[in-house]
Amino acid sequence: MFEQRINIFIGHFGSGKTEVALSYTKQLSQVASHATLVDLDIVNPFFRSSDAWESLSNHQIQLIKPIYANTNIDVPALPPEINSVLENKNIPVVFDVGGDDLGARAISCYKDSIEKENYDLFFVINLNRPLTSSKSKIKSMLFEIQTTTRLKVTKLVNNTNLLEETLVDDILNANIIIKEICQEENIHFGFLCGKENMVEELRNKTKDPVLTIRDFIKLPWNK
Repeated sequence: MFEQRINIFIGHFGSGKTEVALSYTKQLSQVASHATLVDLDIVNPFFRSSDAWESLSNHQIQLIKPIYANTNIDVPALPPEINSVLENKNIPVVFDVGGDDLGARAISCYKDSIEKENYDLFFVINLNRPLTSSKSKIKSMLFEIQTTTRLKVTKLVNNTNLLEETLVDDILNANIIIKEICQEENIHFGFLCGKENMVEELRNKTKDPVLTIRDFIKLPWNK
């Protein structure tokens, strides 16, 4: 699950991409003893990884965020520290990338540096969201992501959920569809995701890697 130094997470709004990126970064920091998280969601001012910094700051994780993140000014402004992270081959790095065209275009600025070494570009999918509710819609978005980022998606991630109403069978049924897409599009399956209370059951029912998802960002009605 943690094979590459550069790990990029992208997904449409509502896919849970940011929570996946945060959970992945925390577990990566435990495997590698440190990690850097780059909040490259420069468009969406809500539910961004920068909002969870306090809960991650006690781990060996460096945060790089847009210059105006978490202020009343929210415009695309990419911090220069990103270049140094890409150049330093000793730093495991996770990019949390916005899923729309402008967000995906941000990571394309670093295409040449990223392609100098192996990387994973994870497309996070929630089949319970309208724009990724079928194979044809997922394939369409896959094409858009690869066209806009100018990078190849290397792995699909199953983050199918209905928040607190999610059942293990929901995740496993979605796994079948996502794996079919992997086979048809010649893309590897990355892992599936589950909250802490269902991870054990998921691991008993599948041989696929399972990422434990923790609620780093609280929804307004849960605060």
